[in-house]
Amino acid sequence: MAGTFTISKRSNGEFQFNLSAGNGQIVLTSEGYSDKANCKNGIESVRKNSQDDKRFVRQTAANGKFYFNLTATNGQTIGTSQMYADESGRESGSASVAANAPDAEVVDETA
Repeated sequence: MAGTFTISKRSNGEFQFNLSAGNGQIVLTSEGYSDKANCKNGIESVRKNSQDDKRFVRQTAANGKFYFNLTATNGQTIGTSQMYADESGRESGSASVAANAPDAEVVDETA
């Protein structure tokens, strides 16, 4: 089963998307967008940038958990992963984004 981008609206009125893997687990969450068009542009940016491993910025949180940010060519963060207990989980997560993003369907929950 392929991945899915789900567009939703935050309580503050901003749009966001989540990329879920084929198993339904969320592997990437976007920043907030003021309008839906920019949110959809963010999805296209994930499709493109997820194919370049250099766009995955691997980080360690203050609590010792591991995560990554997917960045655009201008260095801006497009999306952030969940927290992982170890580095291998983080690597599996980034591989899942790279595998699922290009062909993921888009479900708009705000329509």
